[in-house]
Amino acid sequence: MSTIMTFNAAQEIENAEIDMLSSRLKALQAMSENPMQVQLKKFGSATAFSSKIIAGPTFNTVKGIAFTNTDEIDEIISYYQSLQIPCRFEITPAQGTTELFQYLSQKDFYQSSFHTALYSIPGQDFSLPPSNISVRKLKENEFHTFADIYVQGFNMPSFTKDGVRRNNEILYNQPGWHFFIAEVQNTPASIGVLYINKGVASLAASATLPEFQRKGCHTALIQKRIETAVESNCNLIVGQARFGSGSQNNMERAHMKIAYTKSIWTAKDM
Repeated sequence: MSTIMTFNAAQEIENAEIDMLSSRLKALQAMSENPMQVQLKKFGSATAFSSKIIAGPTFNTVKGIAFTNTDEIDEIISYYQSLQIPCRFEITPAQGTTELFQYLSQKDFYQSSFHTALYSIPGQDFSLPPSNISVRKLKENEFHTFADIYVQGFNMPSFTKDGVRRNNEILYNQPGWHFFIAEVQNTPASIGVLYINKGVASLAASATLPEFQRKGCHTALIQKRIETAVESNCNLIVGQARFGSGSQNNMERAHMKIAYTKSIWTAKDM
């Protein structure tokens, strides 16, 4: 892929994000009796993701939407209403059209936020982390530590820790998934996840304990995941972050470029 952003390149980046979330949710869906009540459903080019147990927008969202006809959008909205889950659309500049935005507005949706997608072509220019930070692969019996860092890093309620552990542990032996931990002077401080599929490496979740934030842990994990992507002969690296966040800035410092900002549309009664 060229470093020049085109409609096709934007579509490839969006597809990588869809593939990553699909892999994660299909693993949860395959658990005995589907305890997270996960569903994935295709509507034309769009994929509707949902979990009735895991609240929030991360797993309850529509990706890949493109305006073909109003019936398709109506079907998606009705689908989420039947699940009693708020409907949320993520729209890239390559997919956004006047017709799509106007129709969503007519259906009482509004643009509520932006989200940044980043990308880079793998190279060999790796920066060494600070001497007091080491990064290694997470061991299979360390997901309690992973969950503790994740929950504290994202300021989540402590009761969610076991769910975070279980929902990531199940991915450990799934194809393409890689888990890393950064330690500061041998103390676990930060975690990072990488998903590789079809030659594309996706920088997935990363979190740092509050007391170790802004000390280089996140940057070290970005570099380690990029290095792993190069070793795996990937031809594209992608990531996503809240617009203007420290995560976005750290990816840019690692020579990743902004591909686009997504337009997030939510229903007015959410």
